[in-house]
Amino acid sequence: MKYTLIAAALVGSAITMAAPAQAEVFKGPYVGVTAGWDRGEARDRVSGAAHTRDTALLGGYAGYDYHLGDRIVVGAEAGLSATTDDRISAVGAGRTLNIDPRYSFDLTARAGYLLDSNALLYLRGGYTNTRVRSELRTPVSVVRRTEGLDGWLLGVGFETAITDRITARVEYRYNDVGQAAGRYERHQTLVGASYRF
Repeated sequence: MKYTLIAAALVGSAITMAAPAQAEVFKGPYVGVTAGWDRGEARDRVSGAAHTRDTALLGGYAGYDYHLGDRIVVGAEAGLSATTDDRISAVGAGRTLNIDPRYSFDLTARAGYLLDSNALLYLRGGYTNTRVRSELRTPVSVVRRTEGLDGWLLGVGFETAITDRITARVEYRYNDVGQAAGRYERHQTLVGASYRF
C-alpha cells in the first residue's frame, strides 16, 4: 500500500510538472513539409473563357509562434511550394490563354485559438507570389511572358500535437495571384508535419 501511494504521488507530480511544457507546444520556431491538392483557375479577361486544373502540390515552410495569454497564439511563416503537371489553357473568342506555374512562395501571419494545450484552430493571411510562364495567342499575335505574380492568400486550418516536438496540420487556402493576361486563382487543400525546436 505504501509503495502504491508513493507511485501515485510520483505519477501525479510528473503530470503536474509536464502540464506547463505541453501548454508550450505552439511556441517558438519550427520547420515543416506540406503536400496536398491544388486547383488552379485561369480566366481570359476579354473572352471570359475559363479553365481549371487539379494537380499535386509539395512544399516546405518555416515559422515562429508566440503566445498571447493562455489561449491565443500568433505567428509568422514563410513557405515555398511547387506543383506538378499544372499547365492551364483557357480558349474562347479566338484567343488562347496558357498559364504554366513554376513555383510559389508566401509570407503570412496567423492567429489561432488553443482548443486545449495540444490543438490549435487558426486563420492565416498574407502575401503570395507565383512565378509563371504565360502565353496569349490571338489570330494576329502571340505574347509570351515569364513573370512573378503578386497576390494575397487567406486560409483556415487545424494543427495538433503528435509529440512535444512534432505537430500535424490540415489547412485550406485561397490564393488570388492577380493577372497573367487574365485572372488566375488557386484553391489548395494541404496537410503538413512540423518539427518544433
